[in-house]
Amino acid sequence: MRRKTLTPPSPLPQRHGVDPVRVRLPVAGPWSTVREHLVERLSGAGAGVVDGMFDAGRIVGADGRPVAADAPYAPGMFLWFHRDLPDEVPVPFPLEVVHRDEHIVVADKPHFLATTPRGGHVAETALARLRRELDLPALTAAHRLDRLTAGLVLFTVRPQERGAYQTLFRDRRIRKEYEAVAPYDPGLPLPRTVRSRIVKERGTLTAREVPGEPNAVSRVELVEHRDRPGGLARYRLTPATGQTHQLRVHMCALGVPILGDPLYPEVTAPVPAGDFRRPLQLLARSLEFTDPVTGVEHRFRSGRALAAWASYDRWAAGTYDGPPDGQ
Repeated sequence: MRRKTLTPPSPLPQRHGVDPVRVRLPVAGPWSTVREHLVERLSGAGAGVVDGMFDAGRIVGADGRPVAADAPYAPGMFLWFHRDLPDEVPVPFPLEVVHRDEHIVVADKPHFLATTPRGGHVAETALARLRRELDLPALTAAHRLDRLTAGLVLFTVRPQERGAYQTLFRDRRIRKEYEAVAPYDPGLPLPRTVRSRIVKERGTLTAREVPGEPNAVSRVELVEHRDRPGGLARYRLTPATGQTHQLRVHMCALGVPILGDPLYPEVTAPVPAGDFRRPLQLLARSLEFTDPVTGVEHRFRSGRALAAWASYDRWAAGTYDGPPDGQ
């Protein structure tokens, strides 16, 4: 039986709540030096950037000492370094903590704030913010909520317990309920359960429904509606699965796309950085589960309000500032 290689602890501390990048050199390859491999692996950054990191001593080994650019290539070697953080416009809405104990943190995330570092959103993410604000450097996310979606996100305090909480989502032992504002269609029979096969290909912005065995199941219910011409409705959405953009795809397929969606039914032009008007009207309203570590029955509910339902005209104009944080 092949023995699993143990990953050494990081010799570098976090910065701004963000972990250093860890790289393990492949077992086999044509490289003669560490630099040759990193220049190829980080080709998007450019050879000059990699050389600058070596010159500044920013690339270190397991002992925390800088690795020289001409250090011989060593298969399986671990390296760490801090990435240059992108320029990020701070998301000007509070990240509320709904619950905190020695095992978990449940946060009520605002629209526009990414859950975890990815792409151009690194320090300005829910995870990085909570690590800094709560002084919990080991905090990790048990699942992910889309950047444009607001609502409840579960984080784990102890890394060794993360798997137990992630299993809740994998085994569908956690009940998630969402709320959405979308057009009202009196001819749409509700409630109903939508089943389809959704795929999202790497490098594409949108997911799509394709023929085949369903892998996405959503319960859609009408909560209330307004009868004026072009009226709106508030919907309760209960996903039984967790495909990317599942609720957005299913609502669009029903002919009632969620208000403020920049991808469905059509991809719209990107908004300028710092434009936080007209957020997607989708909210992760509640989480219910039995704690796999303590056995406690948890029921959490977001305190946010969807702006288009509270005041559609002000939401459309981008001027709604209602509670909390105008979302």
